[in-house]
Amino acid sequence: MSVNDSSSTSRTDWAALEKMTDEEIDYSDIPPLSEEFFEKATLRIPANQARNWIQLDSDIMMWFQSQSLEYKTLINSILRCHIEGSSDRRAS
Repeated sequence: MSVNDSSSTSRTDWAALEKMTDEEIDYSDIPPLSEEFFEKATLRIPANQARNWIQLDSDIMMWFQSQSLEYKTLINSILRCHIEGSSDRRAS
């Protein structure tokens, strides 16, 4: 995607689209989704939304940020190690 792609003006008539009912929208170019699709489907929440699910004390967040520019990955790695270590202790 080039810089021009995100700054170009949309040629969509949004007002006309808003007035349309579901029955008036042409979905013929979209294939129907099978039951198998929904059985295999998983909910994926973008990382920028998942971060809002927990609150960290500011000093903890500052420490992680001081360790790496990839501090979110570091937090995930540490939490994953803790979870894996916890399951090992429960199994014994």
